[in-house]
Amino acid sequence: MLVHCTRPHCPRPQNNVPELDQPSQRRSRINQKFCTACGMPLILRGRYVAERVLGRGGFGAAYLARDLDTPGWRQCVIKQLLPNVSDPQQLVKAQELFEREATVLEELGQHAQIPDLLAFFEEEVPKHDGSGVEQYFYLVQEFIDGETLEDELLQQGRFSEEQVRQVLRELLPVLQYVHERGSIHRDIKLSNIMRQHPSKTKFPGQGRLYLLDFGAVKQVSQSTPAPRSTGIYTPHYAPPEQSRGEQVFPSSDLYALAVTCIVLLTGKAPDQLFDAYKNCWNWQPFAQVSPQLKAVLDRMLQAAPSDRYASAKEVEAALRTPIPPTPAPAAAPPSASAAPMNPPTLTPRPKPVQRRSPRPPLPALKILMAAGFTGFEITAIGLMFYSMMTAWGFPLSVGAGCIGALFALLVFLQYRRIVEHWEQLIIGGITAAAVYFVPLLQGGIGALPALLVCLLVGLVCVVLGNVFLLVYSIVSRFA
Repeated sequence: MLVHCTRPHCPRPQNNVPELDQPSQRRSRINQKFCTACGMPLILRGRYVAERVLGRGGFGAAYLARDLDTPGWRQCVIKQLLPNVSDPQQLVKAQELFEREATVLEELGQHAQIPDLLAFFEEEVPKHDGSGVEQYFYLVQEFIDGETLEDELLQQGRFSEEQVRQVLRELLPVLQYVHERGSIHRDIKLSNIMRQHPSKTKFPGQGRLYLLDFGAVKQVSQSTPAPRSTGIYTPHYAPPEQSRGEQVFPSSDLYALAVTCIVLLTGKAPDQLFDAYKNCWNWQPFAQVSPQLKAVLDRMLQAAPSDRYASAKEVEAALRTPIPPTPAPAAAPPSASAAPMNPPTLTPRPKPVQRRSPRPPLPALKILMAAGFTGFEITAIGLMFYSMMTAWGFPLSVGAGCIGALFALLVFLQYRRIVEHWEQLIIGGITAAAVYFVPLLQGGIGALPALLVCLLVGLVCVVLGNVFLLVYSIVSRFA
């Protein structure tokens, strides 16, 4: 098993630990292991091992990890806080803030759509050069297996109005829960909203949206003067008051959520939707939505916090309330003494040119992997049915029908994202081994030639997929 060292700037963080290759072996037999490059302990708190980096930022790093104290070595997420301080008093203050944040996260994690806090602890380890000790702070949270809205936007393109409404329906109650407990997230964006994979969710049959990365969570002070906001935010998603380092409010999170929604609706980055000259958002030309949703999002995007909705509940109520139609002005009755007038001659105004927004890019890697996988699998299936027809007199019509049905099934499974990424590699590897070792799957041409034929057809499908992507990119520029 490869274990990732959590010491920052370790020259060779990857460590091979053979003792961790079998989750079924007894936990008591595994002793502490150390990084071969810097000497950092690899089993944190005696039970957590980091496998790979999920992300890094100015305040720490996140790792995909395993909990060795669970029977199946359950996956979890380790978040490492790296306070850039050298003064002992500042380190004590960082420790107090860390413990306070852990307390907040433990309470917020009780919500079904916020990852659970599993543990928080400190590790004091010798420095790499042996000149003293270093102190690190860790949070361990539930691992949510799925894809972020950022990934979904890249794969499927712009969201429809109904899809964005569903995002609001799922996330607004979560924000209401967070705000009612005196906290503000302060970093809502596409990459911090995760849709759990339907096959991994505790709620069968549907994916659930989770709000992630509460590392920037801030307690709202009720008795002391309002604190100034720290510089933890994402440009263009954060509201003006947060960018200026001023006090933040629940409406600050609503602003960031609205930016997330218009990015989903338009498929454009936030900086492409903000008119810096007029100091306002200009997203409407790139998305066709109902007047109601437009009005709600525009109010959430107001520059002044007082002009936005005060709570997530108000946004929910606004989304349920239809906008009344504007009554037409009543025509004034004609005056008897008024002299008849000829209607003025009006020059017809030219119709504005409707500019279409560019079509979103297709997920190239996903399409090419699917093309190669499908070509390889269908060729292997075709060789199997050819062997049946030649050896057993299998009817041609039945074989062709079965091949067509299996082809449709493969396409459907990939379309529904049941088979993708690792599943494709695993199934392809099993198929390659079967073609090589099972004579029935070789079509009478031998193991190696059959395998090469499958690989060649898969490669041809990848080339055709490239041609399709090229044609699509050219047509989308003129359509």
